[in-house]
Amino acid sequence: MSTTGATADPLAALGSLPGVAESVESVRKAVDRVYGHRVMRRRSNEITSEAALRGARGSAALSGADWALEEVRRRSDFGTDDEARTMGAALRLSAEAGQLLTIWRQSPLRVLARLHLVAAADRADRVGRPRKDGERVDEPLIGLPLPGSAEAHGRLEGLAELIIAGGPAPALVTAAVVHGELLALRPFTSHNGLLARTAERIVLVGSGLDPKSVCPAEVGHAELGREACLTALEGYVSGTPEGVAAWIAHCGRAVELGARESMAVCEALQRGAA
Repeated sequence: MSTTGATADPLAALGSLPGVAESVESVRKAVDRVYGHRVMRRRSNEITSEAALRGARGSAALSGADWALEEVRRRSDFGTDDEARTMGAALRLSAEAGQLLTIWRQSPLRVLARLHLVAAADRADRVGRPRKDGERVDEPLIGLPLPGSAEAHGRLEGLAELIIAGGPAPALVTAAVVHGELLALRPFTSHNGLLARTAERIVLVGSGLDPKSVCPAEVGHAELGREACLTALEGYVSGTPEGVAAWIAHCGRAVELGARESMAVCEALQRGAA
């Protein structure tokens, strides 16, 4: 994680990077448009449920299970093969995220452990704890160098301290840093991508930016594509101001696309077509 200089709140410092304020404002406007739609006043629960389903589908797609939305709706068996298990993990994480909002600000490491338990329940000896030296990390779609376990643990604890301390950093900045750190560190032996995107969602919802969870950034990340995500992530890992700002802007664009998706759902419901 990069900062722009010595400060008591490194996350807030990132808000001053070139272009970040513009991304924050653009995201706020996109989210406000969804919340201002007339359908949200009486059918917000339906929008939330649909956003959760579409977000899970998008997150799974980035982890190698790129299923059509109707296939996700139709299927009930998510344990038959690798893609089905990935989709099942994404759906379970989406359902679990809303139950962990109050815990996140007090104990983000506890939340991450819980999310890994939910996602990887079939790996009993490695579930719910950060990886140890020598343990293989099953995350083939992220080709960046893997930090050692000691570095991963230290940075994860530092991130948790920043979250617990709170501060004035915009929700988008905090969400992007949480997402970026988890992808860069891959602190667990599996499902790090799914966890990173779920944690991003938790920050966006818990911060009050998207309290009803109707702007699924996972949809936007999937639409932007894996290559764009990895390119932006490389910028974040570089630690340069330009690279970190580009990653935050990338995450902001994903939230905007998620908001656009829910606007389309609102319009369809208004027309009686969904």
